[in-house]
Amino acid sequence: MIENDISGQIIGAAIEVHRALGPGLLESAYKECLFYKLFQSGLNVVKEKAMPLIFEEVILECGYRIDLLVENKVVVEVKSVEALNDVHVAQTLTYMKLGDYKLGLLINFNVLKLKDGVRRVINGTL
Repeated sequence: MIENDISGQIIGAAIEVHRALGPGLLESAYKECLFYKLFQSGLNVVKEKAMPLIFEEVILECGYRIDLLVENKVVVEVKSVEALNDVHVAQTLTYMKLGDYKLGLLINFNVLKLKDGVRRVINGTL
């Protein structure tokens, strides 16, 4: 399965979660529900995937964690904030670079329409 197909399934599941819960909850609630929907749909999904930082020859376990990694290809960062900003995009891009992933989805559930809270982040070419 390619990244774009996976991202379509992720966005569809996120829309279902948002329709059921609406905006205003904690990020952790949306992350758990999205994890459940993706797992239920048969996708391979890992929650809180640890991402070590490699500096020169040293591997640093700094506590970086991807919210959801789907099919070992798509990074999903879940937010529940007033507005997404450049720091959120940078965080997602950093995780993608550390794991050599090409596509990330930054999803802010604290919006009236979820389509307004979804941003695709691309590392390299797809």
